[in-house]
Amino acid sequence: MPSYSYEAMNSVGQPVKGAVDAASSEEAVAKVRAQGNFPTKIKEASTRAAGAPAAVGVGAGRPGRRKSAGRVPGKLLSQFTRQLATLVDAGLPILRSMRILEQQQKPGMLRVAIRLVAEDVEGGSTLSEAMSRHPKTFDRLYVNMVRAGELGGVLDLILTRLADFLERAQALKRKVISAMIYPICVISFAIVIVVGVMYFVIPSFQDIFADMDQGLPALTQMLLDISAWVKDDYGWLVMMGFPIAIFLMFKLVKMSQGGRYIVDNLKLHVPIFGQIVAKSSVARFTRTLGVLLSAGVPILEALTITRDTAGNEAFSRALAKVHDGIREGDSFADPLRQAKIVEPMVVNMIDVGEETGELDTMLTKIAETYEDEVETLVSSMVSLLEPIMVITLGCIVGFIVVSLFLPMVSLIQNVGSQ
Repeated sequence: MPSYSYEAMNSVGQPVKGAVDAASSEEAVAKVRAQGNFPTKIKEASTRAAGAPAAVGVGAGRPGRRKSAGRVPGKLLSQFTRQLATLVDAGLPILRSMRILEQQQKPGMLRVAIRLVAEDVEGGSTLSEAMSRHPKTFDRLYVNMVRAGELGGVLDLILTRLADFLERAQALKRKVISAMIYPICVISFAIVIVVGVMYFVIPSFQDIFADMDQGLPALTQMLLDISAWVKDDYGWLVMMGFPIAIFLMFKLVKMSQGGRYIVDNLKLHVPIFGQIVAKSSVARFTRTLGVLLSAGVPILEALTITRDTAGNEAFSRALAKVHDGIREGDSFADPLRQAKIVEPMVVNMIDVGEETGELDTMLTKIAETYEDEVETLVSSMVSLLEPIMVITLGCIVGFIVVSLFLPMVSLIQNVGSQ
């Protein structure tokens, strides 16, 4: 009987290695799991020296592999996952399902990724192994979920959960983006209009005021000075380029880990917007972790994946402390409480989930609660922004109108006194 060497994670997340005798790689996986370990790689020891590896899991790839597929929109990936889950649940083989989905896809990066994954599956790779060769398309969360479904024999169920997760994440993202489009468009148009007035309209009034042969009020002189700065000193370029410069500066700062932490931590302290960012991050990491734990991924491996996909460096560092604390024997709640990155309610719910053995269910409930709160906060922020923008634009227009009419009033008063 062939001998298979394996690499795995034990029940506390520590790496272990060993060998088992089995008739096939599937039987070897089953034996490793029966020992209470989570296999990450299986190789047939008898054929390894001959150069014919039989690998299962991430990390087994063909030498000289062609370049991987690129990124795809989240909406397309969630649709693909839902369709794949439906086909697998209907009993179709993985390869047949992938070929069907490849034919249905429009030309693009996702179709390329499906074709490459199907070719690898046809060549003997597992689905998770084939997907792991395209990290820009299928991230670590996606690959590990699929791998857990394969090893547990519940791939259809795991794909359904993964599709639910991706669809919820996309829905929350769309709501936040759609809520921000209106104020961003209004502010952008307001800047363009004000610059246009300062550049084209106000200078024509300067000649009129010069013919009056009288001193100008301080407010009017300020308006003319601003107009001259906009037109003659490239002020228009500063006003229109300032938001872009701020955006690029934040992008540049976030290229380093320290800068990313500063920017992400700063976002958490911005009024109203900071609450939205914080609650979105809590909803994201609790749902991600809950989905991974419900799929049977060991908690330390699940925390590592969640940390890498948190989307906020402040939360990533907090989850890293939780990971280290659990590895040293602490509970989940204690290091999270010490990090002071989430509200006490979240810590208490996680603590209850640990005590009852329903941590994955409790994490999902937390995610649902915070997603609802994010929607409420976004609606409140938009409702608050509308009167603020109206008042701000009213002040700008009022300043321009009053500044232009003050010299006229002074002229009328002088004529009346004479």
